[in-house]
Amino acid sequence: MEDFTGHINTQLKMAENHGSKSSGEDVVGIRIQKLLAVRGVCSRRKAEELVELGKVTVNGTPAQTGQKVNPRDDLVKVNGKLLPPSPPQPVCLVLNKPRGYVCTNEDPREKRTVFDLLPKRYARARLFCAGRLDKETEGLVVLTNDGVLAHRLTHPSNETRKIYHAELSKPMDPQHLPLLRRGKTVEGERLWLDKVILIGKKEARPSRRLEIRLGHGRKREIRRLLTAFGYKVDRLRRTKVGSLSVRKVPLGGFKILTSGEINLLFSEKPPSSKA
Repeated sequence: MEDFTGHINTQLKMAENHGSKSSGEDVVGIRIQKLLAVRGVCSRRKAEELVELGKVTVNGTPAQTGQKVNPRDDLVKVNGKLLPPSPPQPVCLVLNKPRGYVCTNEDPREKRTVFDLLPKRYARARLFCAGRLDKETEGLVVLTNDGVLAHRLTHPSNETRKIYHAELSKPMDPQHLPLLRRGKTVEGERLWLDKVILIGKKEARPSRRLEIRLGHGRKREIRRLLTAFGYKVDRLRRTKVGSLSVRKVPLGGFKILTSGEINLLFSEKPPSSKA
């Protein structure tokens, strides 16, 4: 179990004294992927990918995964740009994403991103999505500049549970439920649902609505798997991520997470570790 208390205290100090040791950056040496996360560039997992792709340099030399750097003296660049300074204040939001918005900071092909739904005061917070949804899926998205929190939510080893509600174009055959849990290879990738149940099923009328639970995440997994079984998804909403919910957040609205809500996320154990 990860203890988030120390992290949240460090982040609060960082908001008061950004640029000092309290920012969580050890001037003697900090691993490159952690530095990128602390600076709000991306999650640690994404930082490792950037390093492996040669997108990160230290003093003009390609960085190595796990390499330690001195934030004060070393010149760190990501995609040729200088690493931004420590974020002045940690920001963690839950957004109830409407259909038609993409989960990216900038996309010249798309006119509307989830960041367009936020007040202008968040424009300089360097927020990113900790777990994306596709353009047509609605529901819970976490927006943050806290790479440690993003790592907790998105790294596969944490198995953060996500709950979705799906509405199909035709009733679900109950015989398909165990097959969806067992999984199927689609386009060379093994896809499966951890749990799937019918919502509002009546004896005489099979249900078109499903509740789906996942402890992992692959690109458009729910839609791709249901399509492989002959179902078209009319509507898909993510309602929960771990202990977070959008139940009281209006569509297109957001709320700021409290330290208590964040600590609760870090106290949760992966489902596979529970007896």
